[in-house]
Amino acid sequence: MLSGDRNTPYKVAVLVALPMAAGAEIFAGALVAIDADGFATPGETATGLAYFGRADEHVDNGDGADGDKQVMVRRGEAFKWENSAGDPVTQASLGRTCYIEDDETVSGTDGEGAQSACGTVIQIDEDGVWVA
Repeated sequence: MLSGDRNTPYKVAVLVALPMAAGAEIFAGALVAIDADGFATPGETATGLAYFGRADEHVDNGDGADGDKQVMVRRGEAFKWENSAGDPVTQASLGRTCYIEDDETVSGTDGEGAQSACGTVIQIDEDGVWVA
């Protein structure tokens, strides 16, 4: 517990190098999530993922073990993802959570508990959903 000022270290975390999951291939521009073991993986319909941001590069760890390669991921900004055809994000979702369908698509619901949360819907366009 502090009893005085503390010079707490910080860093700008807009672009972060993340260790990748075994067998993962992440394409530039992909929605990136963190799996239950703490490794970067492309977004997919699954539970236990934590949304992290957008890949800034293509990295293939298809033949590697957990952490063998790293991918640069951009975060802290809003990104435009595809809107689900089967479970679209609607105007009623504005300001609410949307869900990861795959590495470029978000949906309006969690697919009856099958999908992980993505982020907050800040705008809906005809060609995509802006997520912060």
